[in-house]
Amino acid sequence: MIDAAKALAKRYWPALRLRTILLAVLLFVAALPGLSAIFLRVYENTLVRQTEAELIAQSAAMAAAGQALWPGGGGATPAPPPPLSERGADYYQPEATTIDLSASRVLPERPAAARPATTPDADSLALARALGPILDRTSQTTLASIQLLDRHGVILHGYGAGLSEAGLPEVQAALRGQPRTVLRRNGDYHPRYSFEWLSRASALRIHHARPILAGDQVVGVLLLSRSPRALFRGIYEDRLKILLAIGLIFVALVVLSGLVSRGVTRPIEGLSAAAREVAGGRGETIPETPATAAVEIRAPYEDFRSMAEAIAQRSGYLRDFAAAVSHELKTPLAGIRGGIELLEDHLGEMSEAERRRFLGNISADAERLSQLVTRLLDLARADMAEPEAGATAVLAGPLRRVADALSTPDFTVACELPPDLPAVAASEAALETVLSALVENARQAGASRVEITAETVADQVSLRLQDDGPGVPAADRDRLFEPFFTSRRAEGGTGLGLSIARSLLAASHGQIVLADCARGAAFELTLPRALTTI
Repeated sequence: MIDAAKALAKRYWPALRLRTILLAVLLFVAALPGLSAIFLRVYENTLVRQTEAELIAQSAAMAAAGQALWPGGGGATPAPPPPLSERGADYYQPEATTIDLSASRVLPERPAAARPATTPDADSLALARALGPILDRTSQTTLASIQLLDRHGVILHGYGAGLSEAGLPEVQAALRGQPRTVLRRNGDYHPRYSFEWLSRASALRIHHARPILAGDQVVGVLLLSRSPRALFRGIYEDRLKILLAIGLIFVALVVLSGLVSRGVTRPIEGLSAAAREVAGGRGETIPETPATAAVEIRAPYEDFRSMAEAIAQRSGYLRDFAAAVSHELKTPLAGIRGGIELLEDHLGEMSEAERRRFLGNISADAERLSQLVTRLLDLARADMAEPEAGATAVLAGPLRRVADALSTPDFTVACELPPDLPAVAASEAALETVLSALVENARQAGASRVEITAETVADQVSLRLQDDGPGVPAADRDRLFEPFFTSRRAEGGTGLGLSIARSLLAASHGQIVLADCARGAAFELTLPRALTTI
């Protein structure tokens, strides 16, 4: 079922722009308070409790007045309150509201009052005469329905005077000395606003009953009722403020959408366009990182710039490499083809010595091709080499093996390493390949001695190889590390040894440069120190 729903959503999901999604999210978040106020009735429940609090306050004041005006005896006169200086925190006892729209039970409409079983006594009638004007004035101002009942639930003042409300549960609780508030259906309710059906409290009425005490006895009950404050009436009365708030929120959302667009969507669109340009081979200008772009967007710009530069550099390298490979391969291939054509056309006319000479040339060119292909594979592996995780090498080992392998009576490899030389973050195999190539180049150039020294500079290890050979001509210094550049082509040199060495060192975040020296040639290798010791 879930998979089917996902498939259906994927099939009909529209293609939306990022700015559209962000604007929709912002609008939804801005509308959440209003939606919660209407559908979750959070604000409406507050209005209902506010109405209940008002009825509690009115009834408490009128009950205190009734207690003071009670004409009967028996200690009915309330004791005077203590002075303000003697009133502690426990003197004030606010009465909490009890109504909750989502939890309180809604009772049916209040039934019609019944005929009383008893008649009011003289004290109750006197209280009604004394308290009546106060009740009428209060009702006129607060719009609440106020009824005064005697100790048996008979209405003394207000609508239905002479009848009994003793059967109501809120009146029964008040006759026992406990104030009580209930929610009842409002039979006289008629909708007056368009969206009033959304309000649950519109068709309800709050009823509050409070006892009038004379000493410890209940001598009467105040029964108040009122419709709660209408949610949509309040909205209508504050419509200008609400419309102004909606307008300000909408303006803020537009501003936020513009900021998000300039910080996220526009930079992403610019980066996407630049990627298409680079993919089509037209991306000559790499876009600058927008100043308004978010921090998380700036990193992809920098990564894209590095990638584009690497692609451009690699493309140029591949073009030059392809041209060089083509040139290098054409020379022995042309020799092989020429020798074969001569043998095919003049084989019978040639002497045995001439045939052997041409076959020897063909064999030499084939050997050069084989060596060239092998070195090209070595260069490709070096270019694609990646740093080995946790690779660590002590320089003494590779240097000792290179010195032992290449030293002869006529050629000396001398190593002078400090005893506290740290390990480097490179593999021993790569180091041995690089050192062998450099030492072999020195020997082939005519040197008789190579001195290798090392020192630690900050977080790097510097290795120097200096020979006593003829050195590198000034005209060749800038091209020394180019692939296929060699001054020993006639002796079979491919010109790839130094290119391979540079690529292997670059894979370990190292470098190699041709250093200045008074005699011979000197190369300086820089390698990062290993993070761990061995």
